[in-house]
Amino acid sequence: MKIEGLYQITDHNRDGRLPQRVAKALRGGARIVQYRDKETPASAQLAVARELAGLCRQAGAIFIVNDSPGLALECGADGVHLGQGDMGPEQARALLGPDRLIGVSTRTVEQARAARKAGADYIGLGSIYPTNSKGDAVHVGLERLSQVRQAVDLPIVAIGGIDRQKAPAAIDAGADGVAVISAVMGDPDPTRAARELAVLFNRRQPHPRGRVLTVAGSDSGGGAGIQADLKTIALLGSYGTSAITALTVQNTLGVQDVHPVPADFVAAQVEAVLSDIGTDVVKTGMLFSADLVRVVAAAIERCGLMAVVDPVMVAKGGASLLRDEAVSALRDELLPRAYLLTPNLPETEVLTGMAVRGTADMEEAAHRLREMGAYNVLLKGGHLNGEAVDLLLAGDRLHRLAAPRIDTANTHGTGCTSSAAIATFLAQGLPVEEAVGRAKNFIHEAIRHAVPLGGGHGPVNHWQGAKAVIGDS
Repeated sequence: MKIEGLYQITDHNRDGRLPQRVAKALRGGARIVQYRDKETPASAQLAVARELAGLCRQAGAIFIVNDSPGLALECGADGVHLGQGDMGPEQARALLGPDRLIGVSTRTVEQARAARKAGADYIGLGSIYPTNSKGDAVHVGLERLSQVRQAVDLPIVAIGGIDRQKAPAAIDAGADGVAVISAVMGDPDPTRAARELAVLFNRRQPHPRGRVLTVAGSDSGGGAGIQADLKTIALLGSYGTSAITALTVQNTLGVQDVHPVPADFVAAQVEAVLSDIGTDVVKTGMLFSADLVRVVAAAIERCGLMAVVDPVMVAKGGASLLRDEAVSALRDELLPRAYLLTPNLPETEVLTGMAVRGTADMEEAAHRLREMGAYNVLLKGGHLNGEAVDLLLAGDRLHRLAAPRIDTANTHGTGCTSSAAIATFLAQGLPVEEAVGRAKNFIHEAIRHAVPLGGGHGPVNHWQGAKAVIGDS
């Protein structure tokens, strides 16, 4: 049993729905669950603990009981986590035997060394950031985490005040796991909240780092669609898989014909990938029909996937890539399941029903799309005059990303390539703000170095774009 990844500490069970919240966190990627309940009477805790232990077994996760070796033994937990005021690891080992895990909360290098000497299997260290979840929490900071990492070879779980924005620094400082409570348990969507935290640990993996499933159409010209996505994913250092939604007869002059793939066959492609290889992020592109939109939306919902949704509607040459009846399905069924929605301005106008003529309109549209269900929204402003300004609405913050406009006709595949890059950086463990910023640099360089191919809109230069940003990863 390996202590690594998202370490979920439970909150109260006042509403009786703690097991449901834990099940959602496990579906999102929690690898360890610690049952900590200061409110439920001891007489009722055993039933709850046994139910949580069963959920963890089904998910292949580790189940830990807080403070009580006796409860851990009774409910069949994988181990116990002890505070500095609880019995020592030697006593807990005598009660639990050699095969169960014992963790110890620590604040200092000396306490960490003492826990290791006493036989602890892992340590909790904190509070890394200020927190209100424990009245006696002492803020120790990231520097202390780095010091403890150098001093002991035990797995370290960083505890205290951690959320998706603070977790990357803790991981980079040496934490094998990050413990959270309200960041997941208090979120309206525990699955999504857990997923975006769990994927951050990919930042420590070797290349190919992270898995990206692209569900999109095929471009015979190679500049957009599945071809552009897989080039981008591979060049940026992740592993790409695909489900093809349509075949197109296409070159730089435009789309001459579209042959849609039956929805059940697309569903089978998605299931084949997810049931074997799995994915960290799914990226959608050309979906063409309402049936295909529903198939993809259902897979995202069923598996709790982190989805980058590029609502592809019209090809560069003007050909329709999304049937009219599919727009409402995209708006009603796929958009609310988007971790990040990445429309250009014409697509934004179709989805929102409002005209977008400048950055003020873009800001209003981003908030409207957020109200429609998208968790994060990136509006691409390439259709405006002047600077190429994109707006990212992430959480409650609006980010402005600007780049000089490049005078070129060779922009085929910019939307597909950009969203594939974002999905790749997310799969590699970058938070959404950093993933979008790095993808913006990537696509700017890919356009700047585009080589004229064919007689129409040539493709962007994926290779040069990747070279410009790969050194940062």
